[in-house]
Formats: sequence, structure tokens, C-alpha cells
Amino acid sequence: MSRYGYRRKRDANHNEIVKALVARGCTVLDLSSLGSGAPDLLVAWSGRMVLMEVKNPDGRNKVEPHQEQWHQRWRGPRVVVVRSVEEALAVTGASVTV
Repeated sequence: MSRYGYRRKRDANHNEIVKALVARGCTVLDLSSLGSGAPDLLVAWSGRMVLMEVKNPDGRNKVEPHQEQWHQRWRGPRVVVVRSVEEALAVTGASVTV
């Protein structure tokens, strides 16, 4: 357990998604080490921001209850769950050709 609650481990596609977002001109702040249900990424582009929760594409891992509680308490932009580069790029409106 981290000092903030739950120990975070990155999903296998985490780095690939970050790399693709940065390549498309997004600014990405990796929040994955925060724990306690906080989303994995804060992504900014064209004056907009979104929080992303990265999950493996195979669907085996779901949003955990502590993550869902954090998402519901958050009063900012909604948290978007992404499972692939294509989904992450679609959220930003960036081209999906990598």
C-alpha cells in the first residue's frame, strides 16, 4: 500500500498510450503514482483537459470500487476510461493513425 492508500501499478498499455498522446501534441501529466483512486493521466490539448483512467485492453481489469468512488467525488471534468491508444486519441479528437 502506498502512503496515499492503494499501491498503483501501471497497466501494460499505459506507456504506449502516453507516448501516442504526446506524439499528437498533447501534454500528459502522469498521476498513476498518486493512488487512492486518482486517475492515471491528466491530458491537455487545445486548451482542454481530461482525466484518463487506463485499463488493459483485454477487459480483465475493471475500475475498482475505490477508483469509482474517486471519480464520483471529483467535481472537475469527468474521468474517461480508455483501453487503447485509439480510444485515448479519440477522446482528444487527435488522429488515430499512429
